[in-house]
Amino acid sequence: MDWLTDIFANVQQWLFEAAVQPLVYAVGLGGWVEDAFDATGWLLVGLVQIAILVALIGPLQRWRPVEPVVDRPAIRIDILYTLIHRLGLFRLAMFFALDPLFDEALGAVRGAGWGSLHLDQLWPGVTDIPWIAFAIYLVVLDFVEYLIHRGQHQFNWWWALHSLHHSQRQMTMWSDNRNHLLDDVIHDTIIVVVAQLIGVAPGQFIAIVAFTQLSESLQHANLRWSFGAIGERLWISPRFHRLHHSIGIGHESKGPRTLGGHNFGVLLPWWDMLFRTGNFEERYDPTGIRDQVEPDAQGRLREYGRGFWAQQWLGLKRIVGRG
Repeated sequence: MDWLTDIFANVQQWLFEAAVQPLVYAVGLGGWVEDAFDATGWLLVGLVQIAILVALIGPLQRWRPVEPVVDRPAIRIDILYTLIHRLGLFRLAMFFALDPLFDEALGAVRGAGWGSLHLDQLWPGVTDIPWIAFAIYLVVLDFVEYLIHRGQHQFNWWWALHSLHHSQRQMTMWSDNRNHLLDDVIHDTIIVVVAQLIGVAPGQFIAIVAFTQLSESLQHANLRWSFGAIGERLWISPRFHRLHHSIGIGHESKGPRTLGGHNFGVLLPWWDMLFRTGNFEERYDPTGIRDQVEPDAQGRLREYGRGFWAQQWLGLKRIVGRG
C-alpha cells in the first residue's frame, strides 16, 4: 500500500502547489498555508470518491435499479449536498467556525487527565501494524456511529433534524449526505472528539472517513443487491440499509409515528445483531417517512422542503415544534 500512499501524496502536493496555494495567497490567507495543505488532502479524497460514484456505483444502479427514477430534481439537491460535503466545503466551514472550540474542549479534557488512549499501542508489535490499527479504529468508530444513529432516532429534537435524511423518497448513491447541517455538526463533533481521544492519526482518520463514506454511498444506491445470508451479517448491503429508510420499518419501533427503527449500523451489522435492532428480511419497500404520505388527525402532510435552503429552514422549525 506504500506505493498508493506515495501516489496520493504526490498528487496532493501537485494540486496544492498548482491551485490551492496560489489561491490562499491571493485572498490574503498566507498564514493558513499548512491548514490549506491538509484541506487539499480532503479535496483530493472527495474528487476520487465522486469519480468512483460516477464510474462504478452509477452503472450498478442502472444495471439493477430497485425503482425507476421519477424525481430528478430531488436527486439534483442530493448531488449538491454531496458536493458540499465531499469537496470539503462543509469541513472548511467547520474549521473556521468550530476548530477553536475543538482545541479548547480537547485541551480541557487533557488538562483533566484524560489523554489519548492510542489503541494502536495496546499490543506493541501487533496492534501497531498499520492495517491492524486501521481495522481497530474502524470498528471502534463504527460502534460510535451506531450509537449516534440510535440517538438520532431516539430523541425527538435529534429526529427533527435527522428526519431530513429519511425524507428522500428517491434514494440514490447521492443520498448519503442529504442531512441537516446542524445534524452534521453534532455528528462530526462527536466523531472528531472520539477519534482524538483514542489516538487516531490524521492519515488514518482521512482513510477511515473516505472508506466509510464510499460504503455509505453504495448502501444508499438505487440498487437491488443483497450480500446473501452470510455476507449480510458481515457488511451492510444496499438492501439492508434501504430497509432502514423504508416507511414504517426503518424509523418506527412501536407502531405508526413512534421513534426508533431498525438497521442503524453504518458499516457493520454486528451492532444491530448485538442489540437486536437488525432486520434481515429480503424486501425492497418504498422509502420516506410516514407523515409525508399519511395525513395526521387534522388531515395534514408534513413538508420537508424541495430545495436546499427550504430543507434547512424547515428542520430548524421542526426542532422548535413549529414544522
